Amino acid sequence: QVQLVESGGGLVQAGGSLRLSCATSMRTFSVSAMGWFRQAPGKEREFVAAINWSGSSTYYTDSVKGRFTISRDNAKNTVYLQMNSLKPEDTAVYYCAAKSSLRLLTRPSEYDYWGQGTQVTVSS
Repeated sequence: QVQLVESGGGLVQAGGSLRLSCATSMRTFSVSAMGWFRQAPGKEREFVAAINWSGSSTYYTDSVKGRFTISRDNAKNTVYLQMNSLKPEDTAVYYCAAKSSLRLLTRPSEYDYWGQGTQVTVSS
């Protein structure tokens, strides 16, 4: 049973920073695509960032470019999302997702495994 466990969420003022972590039990983590998604109340889950198996390729939704950075440590089976200059509109539950793939994946339907989510709240 693959497990993904997010941590690092919380309450922060606008302009602040948070670093999310997603630890996995995947034995194939080093050859897996990883992504971060978020879902705000009453809205659909949306793509935030993705990273390929080696970390050599990343992709971001336009609204977070220049503010968020996705990275991974294959030795620790962990993916990170550094979030800077946070805005109230970044408030959501953030989920990490995984799939054994060498590709860069950006759609929720492409991922096989999901974490339980971590709440990020940005106050104005």
